[in-house]
Amino acid sequence: MTGFLIYGSYGYTGRLIAKHAVSIGLRPVLAGRNGNRLKQQANALGLDHRCFSLEDTSALDDALTGVKAVLHCAGPFTNTCLPMVQACLRARRHYVDISGDLDGFEQLVALDDQAKQARIMLLPGAGMDVVPTDCLSAHLGMRFKNATHLKIFISNVHGGISRGTARSAVSRMDRPGFIREAGIITAVPSAWRVLDADFGKHKRRVVSIGWGDVSTAFYSTGIPNIETYMALPPTVIRFMRISRMLGPLVTNHFVKNLINGLVGWVLPPGPSEWQNNEGYTLIIAEISDGNEIHRARLRTPAPYRLTALTSVEIMKRILSSDFKPGFQTPSLAYEPDFIMQFPGVTRDDLIE
Repeated sequence: MTGFLIYGSYGYTGRLIAKHAVSIGLRPVLAGRNGNRLKQQANALGLDHRCFSLEDTSALDDALTGVKAVLHCAGPFTNTCLPMVQACLRARRHYVDISGDLDGFEQLVALDDQAKQARIMLLPGAGMDVVPTDCLSAHLGMRFKNATHLKIFISNVHGGISRGTARSAVSRMDRPGFIREAGIITAVPSAWRVLDADFGKHKRRVVSIGWGDVSTAFYSTGIPNIETYMALPPTVIRFMRISRMLGPLVTNHFVKNLINGLVGWVLPPGPSEWQNNEGYTLIIAEISDGNEIHRARLRTPAPYRLTALTSVEIMKRILSSDFKPGFQTPSLAYEPDFIMQFPGVTRDDLIE
């Protein structure tokens, strides 16, 4: 077993990942449910492909034959994560995904013992969600070990969004936000808190979101109180607040299907080449012990480009037997400086 399989390889992010893997000499097996799209992609890249549904357990098990690991790129991950993880446990294959969904992360935490027994690694969040934020939080956490509170602020500049990401957001629009309080993941209202954050070059209005670090940063740093914030346009923040009052309307399948249809009509498949090349993300991590505050800033390439870089690097390491069995976060598996190897990444410790 020497290769790895990309499930959901023909989605926007999956295509970027597959293309990058081939560009550095890797030959992943492409996989997904749509045979026509798979065949077209595989022919273009000169790769093998396997077509199967996650609901077909027998076909899923057969598809993992001969590969060492799976890079799972098919969302929404709350629906697709467990079938693939369970197959990886049965077949003793490493599982990596590009999810940012904290529910999925917590599901994998619960499988830690099984993964250790199988001698496989379960590493969710191998892309923009949550590699850079996790590594930055762990960087601060290692230096200031008495911290009790962590806040993470994220601002995407000149970036964009894929249809898949937008549709995943629609599927979650009836859900509350989440924070971690005294070690426990706690639901809070959508747009629970709005702040002004200083990213250095600019200040942005940020809103609380249930980013994956509400789950993962707890395991990476041990910090029991965690809040995550994203810079979003004022109209989006207003909609998030209004959604609290819409009640059953946002849970209605007809409404969600209507919005998903609009997403497909309005949005392109994903960011343009210019956005991927020229866009970037600024991240601020702030930790405190109730008295002192310490902050650090990270700049990374645009989200989808970064996801291709980080996820493929993790697969390279697994293929060379560089892994830790059980549930892992990026910084636990590969240290906080893992993020620093990628072009365009800079980190600054900020002095108050």
